[in-house]
Amino acid sequence: MHDGYPVVIPTLYARSGDLIYVHGSVASRMLRTLSSDIEACLTVTLLDGLVLARSSFHHSANYRSVVVFGRARLVEETQKLAALHALSEHLVPGRWADARPPNARELRATKLLAIPLEEASAKIRSGPPIDEPDDYALDVWAGVIPLRVQALAPAPDPRLQPGIGTPTYVSRYARQAGSLGVLDAIGHEAST
Repeated sequence: MHDGYPVVIPTLYARSGDLIYVHGSVASRMLRTLSSDIEACLTVTLLDGLVLARSSFHHSANYRSVVVFGRARLVEETQKLAALHALSEHLVPGRWADARPPNARELRATKLLAIPLEEASAKIRSGPPIDEPDDYALDVWAGVIPLRVQALAPAPDPRLQPGIGTPTYVSRYARQAGSLGVLDAIGHEAST
């Protein structure tokens, strides 16, 4: 909330056990507000396709979506490293072992929240358009324009030290087909 209005801000997340972690700067208004014992939700959506029906009324989208509801709590200082490890490994498995861990100054500048996985809602839409029975006879194209998020070839930092090769976990990086991370986190399987 900001001035009484809800605000949506993109953020990275990770699951560890029955918790979803989010992180940001200690100056983050979003994290400060969420840690004040208010009801909150975390939403993740992947758009899989545009569904064009014979009638514009029935145009839709294929997607996978989940909303986690709850009250976020501040992650204690003693648990920050474990939460940051979970975030790093959720983004790119294997990265935590290679990267420099956060130093004391960086840990002080980072706020982490944990949202318990107690209440969540998952919604999936897949398949072709659904038209009115009479509309199937119309001379109008209908179908799906598939969309996807895809990992491309890694782009090395221009300031990378000479001789540093691309780690296998980077060169072979790929999200599992049909995975939405948090859908898997709450025990639902996403299907496309």
